[in-house]
Amino acid sequence: MSLQVDWTGVFPAVPTQFHEDFSLNIQTTQEHIEALIKEGVHGLIMLGTIGENCSLSLDEKVRVLEAAVEVADGRVPVLNGVAEFTTQNACDTAQAAEAAGVNGLMVMPGMVYNSDGRETVHHFRSVAASTGLPIMCYNNPPVYRVDITPEMFKEMEDVENIVCIKEASGDVRRITDLFNELGDRCLIFAGLDDVALESFMLGCTGWISGLVDAFPRENRLLWDAFLAGDYARALEVYRWYMPMLHFDSHPKLVQYIKLTCATMGYGTETVRAPRLPLVGEERERILSIVHQCVATRPQ
Repeated sequence: MSLQVDWTGVFPAVPTQFHEDFSLNIQTTQEHIEALIKEGVHGLIMLGTIGENCSLSLDEKVRVLEAAVEVADGRVPVLNGVAEFTTQNACDTAQAAEAAGVNGLMVMPGMVYNSDGRETVHHFRSVAASTGLPIMCYNNPPVYRVDITPEMFKEMEDVENIVCIKEASGDVRRITDLFNELGDRCLIFAGLDDVALESFMLGCTGWISGLVDAFPRENRLLWDAFLAGDYARALEVYRWYMPMLHFDSHPKLVQYIKLTCATMGYGTETVRAPRLPLVGEERERILSIVHQCVATRPQ
């Protein structure tokens, strides 16, 4: 038996906005959230990779979460990314997020250390035991170097508040393996933008997206066309979108997506070091892709 949640649809991984002095810009973050909700997103992921989780102190994280909960005002669920170096810190963050009023957690493996299967399962079990919130487990082995396999999820199926998996391995075969191993025990969300449509076709019932932060209307166009069975329309939008969707699988996805958002009028491209804003040919290349896509936006 597991907790029941109604998570489905498009969930943006929301950027955290900063002032030029790198302090938190809560107002601009809230304005972006409000714009996304008005465009019809179905939920919010705060303080994931794009939210620069590991660049914030715990106090700053709580401020961002409280601001997100305030502006969401119950209209959509708010989930908090948990990305910490130690399991105890992850538990502490989970409890602080619960106190801040979020509706769920997106938990990542322990940062930096490449844990083995036994250690990874222990980490997720420990975080789940520290909170009453429903949990989405985030599997992204290309970035975090830890692969949460279908067999490991099977081992955790007795953990009632593990209810969802964000699958971002980039190998869409994994989605079918998860369903074969788990049945309908967990919701499965697409977690990588440039295999999103393939993931929907294989049974994912939600999409954690980065590019939705800049193009919420187009994400909804793609999602709604798929749900309606209009696959020709879904393919049209997906093919138009793909040059930008590839941003989500690049090591500089935060800079790429923040620059794209700023170009579209959402916040600024300011990031905290060690990340630096894009410069030179790289910046011009990303802007060229964005401008070309804007010039050919689907109607």
